[in-house]
Amino acid sequence: MIEDSLLLLLALFPGLLICWYIYQMDKYEKESRLQLAITFLLGMLVTYPVLRIESWAFYAGWDDPSHLGVTLVSSFVVVALTEELAKFLVLLAYPYPRAFFNEPMDGIVYAVMISMGFATLENILYAGKFGFGTTILRAFTAVPAHASFAIIMGYFVGQSKFTQPSRKRNQMLVLGLAVPLGIHGVYDFFILQEAYEELMILALIVLGASIYLARRMVLDQQERSPFKEE
Repeated sequence: MIEDSLLLLLALFPGLLICWYIYQMDKYEKESRLQLAITFLLGMLVTYPVLRIESWAFYAGWDDPSHLGVTLVSSFVVVALTEELAKFLVLLAYPYPRAFFNEPMDGIVYAVMISMGFATLENILYAGKFGFGTTILRAFTAVPAHASFAIIMGYFVGQSKFTQPSRKRNQMLVLGLAVPLGIHGVYDFFILQEAYEELMILALIVLGASIYLARRMVLDQQERSPFKEE
């Protein structure tokens, strides 16, 4: 019982810590905690259908890490597209059109809440199946990766709401899906393939670069905030 409780806390901690960090970085106009909780829960709700789609695809044969072509499709379509599209649609459907989404930084904040809801439930499911080792590894890889992809998505989506004309706004939305999807696909490809062990190092490089870019995007949106006092 104690071990199960510890494992659950370990699965919950990384995602909640990242949520707290992003909440603190939203310096100039804090979002409602109720809305943050709602978007977090919406992220959790889409986790199960996404994982079911992935499981179906893998069962259908798209799970051969020794075959580079299959792994490429699996990484970019089965995993990256399915997961990033689900989070993107939640972001556009709930927080994006509402009045409380009132500055570009909110794109990052709500994208991260959705993504951490997704990553946290995914973490709990993986913890129950694979135990402590996988849970600890995911705390330093998969969860920060999800957060970084979400920040990149939220950066472009946040920009889009306050961009004119509409053509430019639509371009920002396309980038909000395409850029994190591409990075996610590359990251997963290097992890999932088993043909060349050396490529695993590139996954860590992609992760590090994503975290660096995400950090820069958060700071950029802080500076752009219309609520920042001069």
